[in-house]
Amino acid sequence: MPHLDLLHAAAGLLVGLLVGLTGVGGGSLMTPLLVLMFGVSPKTAIGTDLLFAAATKITGSAVHGLRDSVDWDIVRRLAIGSVPAALATLGLLAWFGDVGPASEHGIMIALSVLLAITAVTVLFRNQLIGFAHGLDPMGPPRRVTLGTIVLGAAIGAAVSISSVGAGAIGMSVLLMLYPRLPITRIVGSDIAHAVPLALIAGFGHWIIGDVNLVLLLSLLLGSVPGVIVGSMLSSRASDNLLRPLLALVLAVSAYQLYAKASTPVVPVAHAASVGAAAAHP
Repeated sequence: MPHLDLLHAAAGLLVGLLVGLTGVGGGSLMTPLLVLMFGVSPKTAIGTDLLFAAATKITGSAVHGLRDSVDWDIVRRLAIGSVPAALATLGLLAWFGDVGPASEHGIMIALSVLLAITAVTVLFRNQLIGFAHGLDPMGPPRRVTLGTIVLGAAIGAAVSISSVGAGAIGMSVLLMLYPRLPITRIVGSDIAHAVPLALIAGFGHWIIGDVNLVLLLSLLLGSVPGVIVGSMLSSRASDNLLRPLLALVLAVSAYQLYAKASTPVVPVAHAASVGAAAAHP
Protein backbone atom coordinates (compact mmCIF):
# COMPACT_ATOMS: atom_id res chain seq x y z
CA MET A 1 0.00 0.00 0.00
CA PRO A 2 1.44 3.42 -0.98
CA HIS A 3 0.83 5.09 2.43
CA LEU A 4 2.64 2.23 4.17
CA ASP A 5 5.62 2.71 1.87
CA LEU A 6 5.70 6.40 2.79
CA LEU A 7 5.56 5.56 6.49
CA HIS A 8 8.44 3.10 6.08
CA ALA A 9 10.42 5.73 4.18
CA ALA A 10 9.73 8.21 6.99
CA ALA A 11 11.01 5.62 9.50
CA GLY A 12 14.15 5.19 7.37
CA LEU A 13 14.59 8.97 7.30
CA LEU A 14 14.30 9.19 11.10
CA VAL A 15 16.80 6.38 11.70
CA GLY A 16 19.15 7.77 9.05
CA LEU A 17 19.12 11.16 10.77
CA LEU A 18 19.92 9.60 14.15
CA VAL A 19 22.69 7.44 12.68
CA GLY A 20 24.23 10.44 10.96
CA LEU A 21 23.98 12.55 14.12
CA THR A 22 25.17 9.97 16.67
CA GLY A 23 27.08 7.31 14.74
CA VAL A 24 25.09 4.52 16.45
CA GLY A 25 24.21 1.67 14.11
CA GLY A 26 20.75 1.44 12.59
CA GLY A 27 20.24 -2.06 14.01
CA SER A 28 19.74 -0.62 17.48
CA LEU A 29 17.00 1.64 16.18
CA MET A 30 15.34 0.13 13.12
CA THR A 31 14.56 -3.38 14.37
CA PRO A 32 12.57 -2.26 17.46
CA LEU A 33 10.87 0.41 15.35
CA LEU A 34 9.69 -2.18 12.82
CA VAL A 35 8.52 -4.59 15.51
CA LEU A 36 6.81 -2.11 17.83
CA MET A 37 5.35 0.47 15.43
CA PHE A 38 4.74 -1.49 12.23
CA GLY A 39 3.99 -4.93 13.67
CA VAL A 40 6.65 -6.66 11.55
CA SER A 41 7.58 -10.11 12.85
CA PRO A 42 10.93 -10.11 14.71
CA LYS A 43 12.67 -12.46 12.27
CA THR A 44 11.59 -10.41 9.21
CA ALA A 45 12.54 -7.16 10.94
CA ILE A 46 16.00 -8.54 11.78
CA GLY A 47 16.67 -9.92 8.29
CA THR A 48 15.51 -6.76 6.53
CA ASP A 49 17.35 -4.51 8.97
CA LEU A 50 20.65 -6.33 8.41
CA LEU A 51 20.66 -5.49 4.70
CA PHE A 52 19.42 -1.98 5.56
CA ALA A 53 22.35 -1.51 7.95
CA ALA A 54 24.84 -2.86 5.41
CA ALA A 55 23.63 -0.43 2.74
CA THR A 56 23.70 2.58 5.06
CA LYS A 57 27.20 1.77 6.37
CA ILE A 58 28.82 1.25 2.98
CA THR A 59 29.09 5.01 2.49
CA GLY A 60 30.54 5.52 5.97
CA SER A 61 33.05 2.75 5.40
CA ALA A 62 34.14 4.26 2.09
CA VAL A 63 34.65 7.67 3.69
CA HIS A 64 36.76 6.20 6.51
CA GLY A 65 38.77 4.20 3.97
CA LEU A 66 39.54 7.31 1.95
CA ARG A 67 40.60 9.12 5.12
CA ASP A 68 42.87 6.21 6.08
CA SER A 69 41.02 5.87 9.41
CA VAL A 70 40.56 2.08 9.20
CA ASP A 71 42.89 -0.36 10.95
CA TRP A 72 42.62 -3.35 8.65
CA ASP A 73 44.40 -5.61 11.14
CA ILE A 74 41.53 -5.06 13.57
CA VAL A 75 38.99 -5.63 10.81
CA ARG A 76 40.71 -8.88 9.85
CA ARG A 77 40.83 -10.12 13.46
CA LEU A 78 37.17 -9.29 13.99
CA ALA A 79 36.21 -11.02 10.74
CA ILE A 80 38.14 -14.18 11.68
CA GLY A 81 35.74 -14.55 14.60
CA SER A 82 32.55 -12.98 13.23
CA VAL A 83 32.23 -14.61 9.82
CA PRO A 84 32.35 -18.25 11.03
CA ALA A 85 30.11 -17.36 14.00
CA ALA A 86 27.58 -15.68 11.71
CA LEU A 87 27.57 -18.60 9.25
CA ALA A 88 27.18 -21.11 12.09
CA THR A 89 24.33 -19.10 13.62
CA LEU A 90 22.58 -18.78 10.25
CA GLY A 91 23.00 -22.53 9.73
CA LEU A 92 21.31 -23.20 13.06
CA LEU A 93 18.48 -20.80 12.20
CA ALA A 94 17.97 -22.53 8.84
CA TRP A 95 18.15 -25.98 10.49
CA PHE A 96 15.41 -25.17 12.98
CA GLY A 97 13.26 -23.67 10.22
CA ASP A 98 10.25 -21.48 10.96
CA VAL A 99 10.21 -20.20 14.50
CA GLY A 100 7.12 -20.45 16.64
CA PRO A 101 5.66 -17.90 19.05
CA ALA A 102 7.90 -19.11 21.88
CA SER A 103 11.03 -18.63 19.76
CA GLU A 104 9.89 -15.18 18.63
CA HIS A 105 9.44 -14.24 22.28
CA GLY A 106 12.99 -15.42 22.96
CA ILE A 107 14.28 -13.28 20.08
CA MET A 108 12.48 -10.21 21.43
CA ILE A 109 13.87 -10.77 24.92
CA ALA A 110 17.39 -11.07 23.47
CA LEU A 111 16.76 -7.86 21.53
CA SER A 112 15.59 -6.05 24.65
CA VAL A 113 18.70 -7.10 26.61
CA LEU A 114 21.08 -6.00 23.85
CA LEU A 115 19.22 -2.70 23.47
CA ALA A 116 19.49 -2.06 27.22
CA ILE A 117 23.25 -2.71 27.09
CA THR A 118 23.55 -0.42 24.07
CA ALA A 119 21.65 2.33 25.91
CA VAL A 120 24.11 2.13 28.81
CA THR A 121 27.15 2.25 26.52
CA VAL A 122 25.73 5.22 24.60
CA LEU A 123 24.89 7.13 27.79
CA PHE A 124 28.33 6.59 29.34
CA ARG A 125 30.33 6.72 26.12
CA ASN A 126 32.54 9.65 27.18
CA GLN A 127 33.30 8.00 30.52
CA LEU A 128 34.24 4.77 28.75
CA ILE A 129 36.55 6.68 26.42
CA GLY A 130 38.20 8.43 29.35
CA PHE A 131 38.59 5.14 31.22
CA ALA A 132 40.06 3.44 28.14
CA HIS A 133 42.68 6.11 27.66
CA GLY A 134 43.77 5.62 31.26
CA LEU A 135 44.50 1.94 30.62
CA ASP A 136 47.74 0.39 29.51
CA PRO A 137 47.46 -1.70 26.35
CA MET A 138 46.46 -5.25 27.08
CA GLY A 139 49.40 -7.58 26.77
CA PRO A 140 50.89 -9.68 25.51
CA PRO A 141 49.86 -8.89 21.89
CA ARG A 142 48.52 -12.42 21.48
CA ARG A 143 45.95 -11.70 24.18
CA VAL A 144 44.78 -8.61 22.31
CA THR A 145 44.48 -10.59 19.08
CA LEU A 146 42.59 -13.41 20.80
CA GLY A 147 40.31 -10.93 22.56
CA THR A 148 39.50 -9.25 19.25
CA ILE A 149 38.69 -12.59 17.60
CA VAL A 150 36.45 -13.59 20.51
CA LEU A 151 34.72 -10.20 20.31
CA GLY A 152 34.18 -10.76 16.59
CA ALA A 153 32.61 -14.17 17.26
CA ALA A 154 30.27 -12.68 19.86
CA ILE A 155 29.27 -9.87 17.50
CA GLY A 156 28.75 -12.30 14.61
CA ALA A 157 26.35 -14.45 16.64
CA ALA A 158 24.53 -11.48 18.20
CA VAL A 159 24.09 -9.66 14.89
CA SER A 160 22.80 -12.79 13.11
CA ILE A 161 20.21 -13.37 15.84
CA SER A 162 19.16 -9.83 16.66
CA SER A 163 20.87 -7.38 14.20
CA VAL A 164 22.17 -5.54 17.31
CA GLY A 165 25.70 -5.63 18.69
CA ALA A 166 28.15 -4.38 16.06
CA GLY A 167 27.76 -0.69 16.94
CA ALA A 168 27.97 0.74 20.43
CA ILE A 169 28.68 -2.58 22.16
CA GLY A 170 31.51 -3.54 19.79
CA MET A 171 32.94 -0.03 20.03
CA SER A 172 33.02 -0.17 23.82
CA VAL A 173 34.99 -3.42 23.91
CA LEU A 174 37.38 -2.24 21.19
CA LEU A 175 38.15 0.82 23.32
CA MET A 176 39.19 -1.51 26.12
CA LEU A 177 41.33 -3.68 23.81
CA TYR A 178 43.04 -0.79 21.98
CA PRO A 179 43.15 2.13 24.47
CA ARG A 180 46.06 3.85 22.72
CA LEU A 181 44.52 3.78 19.25
CA PRO A 182 42.86 7.03 18.05
CA ILE A 183 39.09 6.87 18.41
CA THR A 184 38.57 7.73 14.75
CA ARG A 185 40.45 4.58 13.72
CA ILE A 186 38.39 2.45 16.12
CA VAL A 187 35.17 3.93 14.73
CA GLY A 188 36.36 3.42 11.14
CA SER A 189 37.44 -0.16 11.84
CA ASP A 190 34.12 -0.95 13.53
CA ILE A 191 32.12 0.42 10.60
CA ALA A 192 34.31 -1.33 8.00
CA HIS A 193 33.87 -4.66 9.78
CA ALA A 194 30.10 -4.14 10.12
CA VAL A 195 29.56 -3.93 6.35
CA PRO A 196 30.62 -7.46 5.29
CA LEU A 197 29.18 -8.95 8.49
CA ALA A 198 25.78 -7.34 7.91
CA LEU A 199 25.86 -8.40 4.24
CA ILE A 200 26.66 -12.03 5.12
CA ALA A 201 24.03 -12.18 7.86
CA GLY A 202 21.50 -10.27 5.75
CA PHE A 203 21.87 -12.48 2.68
CA GLY A 204 21.69 -15.52 4.96
CA HIS A 205 18.34 -14.30 6.28
CA TRP A 206 17.30 -13.58 2.69
CA ILE A 207 17.99 -17.20 1.71
CA ILE A 208 16.06 -18.38 4.76
CA GLY A 209 13.19 -16.13 3.67
CA ASP A 210 13.33 -13.47 6.40
CA VAL A 211 13.81 -10.38 4.21
CA ASN A 212 11.05 -8.14 2.81
CA LEU A 213 12.60 -6.46 -0.25
CA VAL A 214 9.78 -3.92 -0.72
CA LEU A 215 10.16 -2.89 2.91
CA LEU A 216 13.95 -2.70 2.51
CA LEU A 217 13.72 -0.40 -0.52
CA SER A 218 11.20 1.84 1.25
CA LEU A 219 13.49 2.18 4.27
CA LEU A 220 16.52 2.97 2.11
CA LEU A 221 14.51 5.59 0.23
CA GLY A 222 14.33 7.62 3.40
CA SER A 223 17.57 6.62 5.13
CA VAL A 224 20.02 7.71 2.41
CA PRO A 225 19.09 11.41 2.54
CA GLY A 226 18.64 11.06 6.32
CA VAL A 227 22.23 9.90 6.83
CA ILE A 228 23.55 12.70 4.61
CA VAL A 229 21.59 15.41 6.45
CA GLY A 230 22.40 13.92 9.85
CA SER A 231 26.10 13.81 9.05
CA MET A 232 26.01 17.46 7.95
CA LEU A 233 24.23 18.48 11.17
CA SER A 234 26.36 16.36 13.49
CA SER A 235 28.99 19.07 13.95
CA ARG A 236 26.31 21.56 15.07
CA ALA A 237 24.29 19.28 17.36
CA SER A 238 25.08 19.10 21.05
CA ASP A 239 26.45 15.70 22.01
CA ASN A 240 25.36 16.31 25.60
CA LEU A 241 21.75 16.46 24.37
CA LEU A 242 21.86 13.75 21.71
CA ARG A 243 23.44 10.96 23.77
CA PRO A 244 20.94 11.04 26.66
CA LEU A 245 18.06 11.35 24.17
CA LEU A 246 19.26 8.37 22.14
CA ALA A 247 19.92 6.35 25.29
CA LEU A 248 16.37 7.11 26.45
CA VAL A 249 14.91 5.98 23.12
CA LEU A 250 16.91 2.73 23.27
CA ALA A 251 15.93 2.10 26.90
CA VAL A 252 12.22 2.67 26.18
CA SER A 253 12.45 0.38 23.16
CA ALA A 254 14.12 -2.30 25.29
CA TYR A 255 11.35 -2.05 27.88
CA GLN A 256 8.58 -2.15 25.27
CA LEU A 257 10.10 -5.19 23.54
CA TYR A 258 10.48 -6.98 26.87
CA ALA A 259 6.89 -6.13 27.83
CA LYS A 260 5.62 -7.37 24.47
CA ALA A 261 7.63 -10.59 24.77
CA SER A 262 6.29 -11.15 28.29
CA THR A 263 2.66 -10.80 27.23
CA PRO A 264 1.00 -14.25 27.24
CA VAL A 265 -0.01 -15.48 23.81
CA VAL A 266 -3.19 -17.52 23.51
CA PRO A 267 -2.65 -20.47 21.14
CA VAL A 268 -4.69 -20.27 17.95
CA ALA A 269 -6.38 -23.62 18.53
CA HIS A 270 -7.31 -22.67 22.10
CA ALA A 271 -8.63 -19.27 21.00
CA ALA A 272 -10.75 -20.94 18.31
CA SER A 273 -12.19 -23.42 20.81
CA VAL A 274 -12.99 -20.63 23.25
CA GLY A 275 -14.70 -18.69 20.46
CA ALA A 276 -16.70 -21.71 19.42
CA ALA A 277 -17.78 -22.37 23.01
CA ALA A 278 -18.91 -18.77 23.36
CA ALA A 279 -20.87 -18.98 20.11
CA HIS A 280 -22.60 -22.24 21.12
CA PRO A 281 -23.15 -22.22 24.89
